[in-house]
Amino acid sequence: MNATATAQTLDCSDIDQYLGKVMDFSPLREPIAANDIRRWVHAMHYPNLVHFDPDFAAASRWGGLVAPQSFPIATDDGHGAAPACVGCIPNSHLLFAGDEWWFHDTRIKAGDVITNTRIPFDYAVKETGFGPTCFQRGDNNYTNQNGEKIATQRSTALRYNAHAGGAAVNPDDFADPEWSDEAVADIEARVFAWVQMLHDLGHKERWWDDVQVGDQLPERVFGPHSLASFATEWRAYIVNTWGTMNLRKNDLEALGFTREMAGYENDPDMMKVNPFLTDGAYYGPSRGHLFPKYARRIGMPRGYGYGASMGSWVTDYLSGWVGEHGMLVHSVSNYRGPALTGDVTIQTAEVVDKSVDAEGRHLVHVKHLMTNQRGVKMCLGTAEIALPKKPGPKKAG
Repeated sequence: MNATATAQTLDCSDIDQYLGKVMDFSPLREPIAANDIRRWVHAMHYPNLVHFDPDFAAASRWGGLVAPQSFPIATDDGHGAAPACVGCIPNSHLLFAGDEWWFHDTRIKAGDVITNTRIPFDYAVKETGFGPTCFQRGDNNYTNQNGEKIATQRSTALRYNAHAGGAAVNPDDFADPEWSDEAVADIEARVFAWVQMLHDLGHKERWWDDVQVGDQLPERVFGPHSLASFATEWRAYIVNTWGTMNLRKNDLEALGFTREMAGYENDPDMMKVNPFLTDGAYYGPSRGHLFPKYARRIGMPRGYGYGASMGSWVTDYLSGWVGEHGMLVHSVSNYRGPALTGDVTIQTAEVVDKSVDAEGRHLVHVKHLMTNQRGVKMCLGTAEIALPKKPGPKKAG
């Protein structure tokens, strides 16, 4: 493909050789376990009983624990971003910028073996606040051991000149916001209001017929975020525990990172020599999430959350409202800003349309929005949700 003229200051030409070609994949060494699922929903702030409580799950339509629709990226070695960040862009940095999901009616359960076929898709160079910026996309195709399709994820990575990162940091944003006891109590009440919505819905249907254009989905609030909560998220991605995958060799220097920044994150050879050095929570480019010193090098004022987690928050928010008798069919999420330590995340959505698709599914169309406590937009996008339609009256005779 031909990138725009702005690429003269951001050399993306190495990406071309990878487009449309299947990448290597790092397979999990063991099948998915029930506690992998429990750990995931706990870390993603998603207290839906069907994903962690055996008795509640046994009474569900699935008859046992199932993973949430957000779970596939927990089975991947690159948080879903790998096919969107191949190719060397010299002296650059990278952020996860968004994703698009297509879901199939197959749920992950304990005992499943998940495969991800990854294919780099395309890229384009645009001007942003970082200067010339490469928006690079790649596809993840998740299937189980039976070859059944689970989901397709089209991820977007944002890649920009390294010198632009630190220059974008505002020192006024270095410190976490302070919350009074009263404010924390208010946040906790708002957090539990959404949990109560999950409990109230339980195993019941949310009918397509009862949803109207203009309806507002219940607000979802969680936080304040902290280095501890981000570390909990990090450990829920299965690859971030030693020895869980047959890891592919990942050349972080080829992605524009210097050796000092790249380190040996998830390096399969170093894993056998000194596994401490392979832990991205402490070494390598991912440590910026948990160490403000390194966050500031790429344009973040302090510790910040994971892009893949933000995408999961969107999926969990919408599928939690749906309940177990419907499903999130398709979603688009554009990331505008990170979750920072000390911030609170607020999710809302509005029903903008209803339709019946070619497959006969009854769909609700929504616009979703994620902000922090100051109203700063973190993520926005659209989604289509399939809900059951109320059965008609039975015919006499």
